[in-house]
Amino acid sequence: MPVNSIPDNRANLAKCVMVLGTTSGAGKSWLATALCRHYARQGLKVAPFKAQNMSNNARVVACENGQGEIGSAQFFQALAARAVPDVRMNPLLLKPEHDTHSQVVLMGQVNEALSKMPWRGRSAVVWPTIAEAFDELIAENDVVVIEGAGSPAEINLHSSDIVNMRVALHCNAACLLVTDIDRGGAFAHLYGTWALLPEAERALVKGYVLNKFRGDAALLAPAPQTLQDLTGVPTVAVLPMWWQHGLPEEDGIFDDRTLTADAVTRTIAVIAYPRISNLDEFQPLKNVPGVRLQWVRSPVELAGLHAATDWIILPGSKHTSGDLAWLRKQGLDAAIARHAGQGGAVLGICGGLQMLGEALIDPHEIDGNAPGLGLLPLVTVFAVDKTVKHTQACFGGQMSPSSSLSSSSLGPWAQLAGISVQGYEIHHGQTAQHPAMAKAGDVARAVMPGDLAWLTLRGNVLGVYLHGLFEDANVLRALFGATAPTLDSVFDGLADYIEQHFEPGVLQGLITPNK
Repeated sequence: MPVNSIPDNRANLAKCVMVLGTTSGAGKSWLATALCRHYARQGLKVAPFKAQNMSNNARVVACENGQGEIGSAQFFQALAARAVPDVRMNPLLLKPEHDTHSQVVLMGQVNEALSKMPWRGRSAVVWPTIAEAFDELIAENDVVVIEGAGSPAEINLHSSDIVNMRVALHCNAACLLVTDIDRGGAFAHLYGTWALLPEAERALVKGYVLNKFRGDAALLAPAPQTLQDLTGVPTVAVLPMWWQHGLPEEDGIFDDRTLTADAVTRTIAVIAYPRISNLDEFQPLKNVPGVRLQWVRSPVELAGLHAATDWIILPGSKHTSGDLAWLRKQGLDAAIARHAGQGGAVLGICGGLQMLGEALIDPHEIDGNAPGLGLLPLVTVFAVDKTVKHTQACFGGQMSPSSSLSSSSLGPWAQLAGISVQGYEIHHGQTAQHPAMAKAGDVARAVMPGDLAWLTLRGNVLGVYLHGLFEDANVLRALFGATAPTLDSVFDGLADYIEQHFEPGVLQGLITPNK
């Protein structure tokens, strides 16, 4: 592993703070986001960085070739830092398509050659690009907040590491090691992680953070002091359990506890298939009064829906045909069709839109061929080139308050008539009317320009390519008469939280050079 390549004289270079975890899900992403806002509030120029992110939650940002993708976590961290999101903040993004294969996105663009390369051989190829992006951020900012991945002590991966301690050594980062104490075994996790690191890497660990703690912190004694005696590293924060911090989870669905404090007037069931993508776009729905957001994996969980008021959402998917096969295996296809047949609202977003059609056609082996659910007379053909862009469009037609469709023809989506919305597209599939069905008179109604959205004649089944609908305040007001807390208020809340619970002086000390 190379030694630090940044010069010792760092007077004009950013101070680097790195958040490492004892496990995945320990709290790295949200803590890094909180640190970005904390340091930005000190008047410092801040940028986030994660060398390699494995996630199907991605956002669209500008890059040299137009627009590209980075992990959602770094996108939110950039906003928290009051910085413009940049592909350099997450130079390598891995988007899992199968258990043993991921699509590789380098500097915002899909790289087919890297996608086919064995994982261990890939590290040496991508590190120079990662290091160049990182060095540019260090040169342009006062503070760079770095997020690690998994655990830095995964010794089977240490020799090919490009995301944890190789990055820390590259910039002599002050590292925090966070653990999820709610899972149990936190002190063993902290000690074991520290013990497995080489001495030069141990020296970079400046503090332990106990996350998701329930109860009286006084009951932790004597463990923090014992751990410090063993390792020389203090516990610098005990963060109480906080479910409703408002930041989307980076990976997976951890909060099936989503219940509104108000009387439930609408349940929104999101089908949680294995390769679900961009689930972070549903975070605002968790804060809408009267809405219960439910992640669904079986027909039983849909049994309580009321067709008149409740929705089913088919979200994005990184492997549409595979998730469609899973959906059928669970019997969810029949449950969704039954809900739609009773007049219930069904919304498909991106991959979910593709599933709602008649067929998936894959001439280039991008995703796979499959029959669709047949709820919209559409056909999707997967193209080699990937559509990645920001989009603004209007429900009902042209980009103006006047609509080419009446609100009555939009069914449960009537309040969207004439609403201009902003979002983003990330998809290989290109969707159009099924030619034979259209010839026979079975035509889906286009309700956005540019083949972005279609609606059944009955009006209750809607498919859209646009991600981010529920992040648009206009959409929330139109559909629910409410808005969710702004991201800016969420970021400030995160910063307030760590400023309250970290030991005094620690956060400033992490960016203060040793004398």
